Parts: sequence; C-alpha cells; structure tokens
Amino acid sequence: MSGSIISFTLMAIAGRELASDLDTFELMLWRSVIGVIIVLTIGGYAGTLKQVNTRHLDRHIFRNIAHFTGQNLWFFALPLIPLAQVFALEFTVPVWVMIFAAVFLGEKMTPIRLLSVLLGFAGILLVARPDNASISPGFIAAALAAIGFAITTTLTKQMTRHDSITKIMFWLVVTQTVFGLITAGYDGNITLPAANTAPWLILVGICGLLAHFCIARALAVAPAMIVSPIDFARLPIIVVVGIVLYNEPIELTAIIGALIIFAANYLNILNES
Repeated sequence: MSGSIISFTLMAIAGRELASDLDTFELMLWRSVIGVIIVLTIGGYAGTLKQVNTRHLDRHIFRNIAHFTGQNLWFFALPLIPLAQVFALEFTVPVWVMIFAAVFLGEKMTPIRLLSVLLGFAGILLVARPDNASISPGFIAAALAAIGFAITTTLTKQMTRHDSITKIMFWLVVTQTVFGLITAGYDGNITLPAANTAPWLILVGICGLLAHFCIARALAVAPAMIVSPIDFARLPIIVVVGIVLYNEPIELTAIIGALIIFAANYLNILNES
C-alpha cells in the first residue's frame, strides 16, 4: 500500500501536467499502451504470462470498465479542483468498499472496522468541506470516481482468490487499451505523444501499473477492509504536494482532518494486528 500511495501521488502530478495537452481518454489510452509493454516485458522475463487465460474474463471486463470510468473521471477532476479535494472525495472509497465487501465478499463487519472508516471519513469531510464547495463538474467527477474505484477494489479482492497478479494486470491493460482506442479515436483524431508529453505519459503508465500491482498484492494477503483505509495516508501527502508545486492553500481544518485520518488508520491496523 505504501507503493501505491507513492505511485498515485506521482500519477496525480503527471496527470495535471498533461491536462492541457491530452484529453482524459487519450491519457488513458497511452497509459494502457505503456502498461501492455511493461506487463508483456516483465511477465515474459518472469515466465508468468502462461498464467493468463480467459477464465472469468467477463469479471475482468466488468472490473476494468468500472476502473476505466473511475480513472477518466479522476483525471478529468485533477485540473479543475485542488488536489487535496480530489483525493479527499476519492477517499470515500473505503465507505463503499466496506459496504461492497460485506455484501459481495462476505467479510465481517466489526465495530472497530466501522469506527475506523467513519473516523477516516470524518477527517475527509474536514479537508473537503463539501458545505463550502460549489458543486462543480470537477467536484461531481471526483465523487463519482470513488464509486468506480470501490467497485474495482472489491472485484480485485474477489479475483485474487483464483487469479494471479499477472493475469489481473494483463487483462487490465489490454481491455483498457481497447476502451481507450474506442473513446479517444471515435472522432478519428488521437493526439500522439510529443517531446513535452512523453516523459509524463511514461510516468503515468509506470505509476498506474505499479499502483495496481501493489494494491492487488495487498488485497491478496489482507482483507479489503484493512487494505483500503491505509490509502488515507495519501491525503496529507497530496496536501503538501499541492502547496509546494501549485501554491494551493492550506487551512487548519485540513491539518486536523489529516490527523484524524492518521488516527483512524492506526486504530484499524492496531486492532487487526
């Protein structure tokens, strides 16, 4: 999960830098193409490509549609609202994961797990302050992205019971390359990488794949209700990034919210330990 936190943070920076040159569908297309190259290279070197098959392909397609939709909405929101707000709204994911995991995966809902998620969500509300925010397209997109990511996380946990990480990553990048070609190329015009965009696209491709690899590994060894709240640590990190790189304002409520989020994580991990 630490690897995924670093990867998502770097991907947010790269996504914002690319927003003026590529639309979200083009960004997802090139990210997926880079992902295909990485998966085939590493999988071929490690000899794990033989694990790839079409068993449960329908589940992979459904999962990747949910992720493709959520990720496009996430990239769409990045240049429109502060990074801290994008991540804060995304962090409603554990609430959705908690519900989906209990309903579809049969994971037990304990009082401590529920308390840790509610504490984390309270911290997020302090950072996002939806009462003061105008309901803009960026705000709505980031909120809807969270549902897509929650469906992705829940289905990934289910898939790790019978599918290898290589298989999950392979179908992720292959299906999303197809989705990207359709959505980015429907108008017959796909922007090609240029000298100024190629480094950022490579960073997005590597970090996007690495983040999913780390999350899949985490979900393979721990319940979704434990794994997902750890992601809250991304919020204070992105607050600092927003201040340093983009001069985004920082307020006392954001600091208090971050402390509550850390407390929620500590409570959950301590209890599960």
